[in-house]
Amino acid sequence: MTHSADIGTHPDIMQLRARYDSAAANPAAQLADGLTLLSGMYLALSPWIVGFSGTRTPLAVNNLVTGLAVALLAMGYSSAFGRTYGISWVAPLLGIWTIIAPWVIRGDMATTSTIISNVIVGALILLFGLATMRFGMMERGRSGGFGTSGPSHMGPAR
Repeated sequence: MTHSADIGTHPDIMQLRARYDSAAANPAAQLADGLTLLSGMYLALSPWIVGFSGTRTPLAVNNLVTGLAVALLAMGYSSAFGRTYGISWVAPLLGIWTIIAPWVIRGDMATTSTIISNVIVGALILLFGLATMRFGMMERGRSGGFGTSGPSHMGPAR
C-alpha cells in the first residue's frame, strides 16, 4: 500500500489554509495589508520623495531595500496569507528598523526630513505589521494552535 508524500493534500492542512484564507478575506486584514504595501512602497521611494542629499547614500539604499521587502511581504500576506502567516513577525521588525535606521546607519545623511519620514513610515509599518500578526494569531487560536484560549487541562489553580 502506498501513501502520498505530499503534505499539501492532507485534509488538516487544507482546512488550516482555508481558515487562514478566511482571515485574509476579512476587510480589516485586507486594509492592513494594503496599507502595509503602500507604506513599503513609500519607504522604497522616500529618497526621491523626501529629497535625500544624494540617492546613493547608505540610508537611501537602506530605505529602498527595506521598502521593497515590506511591499513584498504585504503582497505575500494579501495573496497567500495561509502560507505566509508564519513570517508575519518580520514586518513589525522592519518597522522598528526603519525608525532607528537614521541613527544606526553611518554617514551624514540624517537630516530632519529624513528622520521624520523614517520615524513616521516606520511607526506605520510597525502598527500595520502588528495588525497582520493579530489576524494570524486569532486564526491560530481558532485552529487549536498556540494562541488557544480556553479551559486549562492542568487542574484547578492553587
